[in-house]
Amino acid sequence: MGLSDRKPTTLEEYADYKVRFNNWGRWGDDDQFGTLNHIDPEGIKHAAGLVQDGRTVSCSNPLATSAVVPDERRNGRPADHIMSVGPSASGDYVGVSYHGFVNTHIDALCHIFTGDANEGGRLYNDRDPALVTETGALTNSVDNWRDGIVTRGVLYDIPRMRGQDYLETDNPVEGWDLEDWAKSVGIEPRDGDIVLVRSGSDKFWAANPDFEFSFPPNTPGNAPSIIEYLYDTNASMLGWDLQESGHQHYEYPARIVIHEVVIPHMGMPLLDNANFERLAEVCAETGRYEFLLTIAPLVVNGGTGSPVNPIATF
Repeated sequence: MGLSDRKPTTLEEYADYKVRFNNWGRWGDDDQFGTLNHIDPEGIKHAAGLVQDGRTVSCSNPLATSAVVPDERRNGRPADHIMSVGPSASGDYVGVSYHGFVNTHIDALCHIFTGDANEGGRLYNDRDPALVTETGALTNSVDNWRDGIVTRGVLYDIPRMRGQDYLETDNPVEGWDLEDWAKSVGIEPRDGDIVLVRSGSDKFWAANPDFEFSFPPNTPGNAPSIIEYLYDTNASMLGWDLQESGHQHYEYPARIVIHEVVIPHMGMPLLDNANFERLAEVCAETGRYEFLLTIAPLVVNGGTGSPVNPIATF
């Protein structure tokens, strides 16, 4: 089953994903980049060659203060934004807990373990979770990516393909949807692509203001079979506006089923809670779903991730 026969991933297949798509040792014992190793100079130059108009588009949500996202179910730890004003200048303080389901951020490879550290769970590349300390991670941390992530981004606009404003909760994005979309817009996957999957987050929340969010995520989103597509096409990163789907064909043994495979086993960073509404409009207007994508994480020494503002350039 899975991607090959277009059927949802079974429990047995899901368990096998952690072995079948494991990249430990693939790029050496000292590797800190995981699937970002798929990005090479030729890929960056190709992506730069996609720039024709000099037009830029942000793929970020605003930092979720309580005023921006008042729903405590989704935004349990609102960002702090405190202003100081006058008499001759102004300034501000920002404090943010960026993991979760509202702030646009990148997950580093120390963020998710293969399981409970007390029961033998490990970090990507078979590293000891004890290396993640209260003063910062000593391995697999986001500061390894301080030089930025620059490559081709491809938008997979699944609601547009299905003729919907947003995904339905009982019909998640599967790996074959990504295959079908790429073919429909004439995209040939390239090594190092950042795969951006649109589910229609803004329109979903606007249409469902009373939706009872819970964790594990119960929103529309993505099914585990997309992991096969990411691995088979040598993608460097997955970005999404809605994360794992709340609709599960099977009771997978995980809270966040895609995170728990791609980060610790594949070594793939995730771009969580992106916003693709303006990007989708520009892609539809230009008929171009590939672009130069630039992501610059903050240099957080030992950090498990970073807030980011991904920029697509056409």
